Amino acid sequence: MNYNNLIERNPDILQGKPIIKGTRISVELIVRKLAGGFSISGILESYPHLTEAQIKAALEYTADLIANEDVFELV
Repeated sequence: MNYNNLIERNPDILQGKPIIKGTRISVELIVRKLAGGFSISGILESYPHLTEAQIKAALEYTADLIANEDVFELV
C-alpha cells in the first residue's frame, strides 16, 4: 500500500502532525484508538467518513517511522 495518497503533513493543521488527508484526524489518534482496544470496525463506526484503507495507511505510516528510526545502545 502506498500511504502517500492518504496521509499528509500540513503545518496549518494540527501543527504539522501527520493526518488522514482531507481530515483533521491524526495518525496518532488512530494508533492510540487501536492500542486502547478499538478494532478497525470500531473506529469506522466512530468515524464513518473514514475508510479501512485510511486506517491501514496510518498503521503503515507508523510502521515505516519506527523501521527508519535510529537505534542507540544504552550503556
